[in-house]
Amino acid sequence: MSAKKTHSKAKKSHAAPPKDDAHDTHEAEATAQAEAQQATPPNGDGQTAAEAAPSAVTETTTKEAAEDNVSARLEQAEARAAEYLDSLQRERAAFQNYKRRVERERADQTKVAEAQLLLKLLPVLDDFYRAMDAVPEDQHNEWYEGVALILRKLERFLQDAGVSEIEAVGKPFDPTYHEAVGMETNSEAESGTVTEVLQRGYMLGERVLRPALVRVAE
Repeated sequence: MSAKKTHSKAKKSHAAPPKDDAHDTHEAEATAQAEAQQATPPNGDGQTAAEAAPSAVTETTTKEAAEDNVSARLEQAEARAAEYLDSLQRERAAFQNYKRRVERERADQTKVAEAQLLLKLLPVLDDFYRAMDAVPEDQHNEWYEGVALILRKLERFLQDAGVSEIEAVGKPFDPTYHEAVGMETNSEAESGTVTEVLQRGYMLGERVLRPALVRVAE
């Protein structure tokens, strides 16, 4: 009786235990995951594609942010450069205007100085004319010719400087060029016409250097 019980227990101890379906499913998933990890080659850092994916996204975002930052700085630099260029152009234009104004003022001052010098020479020229007119015709000797030569040189000097004599006799009186010092009552000339020049007038270019002193027909 005891031998049969012992034989029965031995059979039970050698019998395989029943399998659990849930446990089998878990083991199958673990095996598939391990095979997938082995099948996926690691990247340069020793990471698999699944592990490297979040890192790649972060790296891409960082690059985009850096590019946006560079673009913003470039736009600011371009705007600043345009502002500097505009300021430089304005300063250059202002300097050019100042330079032209200084040159114009300098030229005007030079003309004024020349006019003052020439104006001082006119009384000398008047004296030459009076002296030449006072010499009788029968005394036009070598001395007279020498003085006439000096007078011609003075006239040539004034012409080269841009001085010209104002025409007056026979011309209508013009207060711009003539200064009346008397009226001619017995003249046959038309009324308002210059009949006599008492002192020659001169122009310096288009500017009146000295008006002519004249007598006008009444």
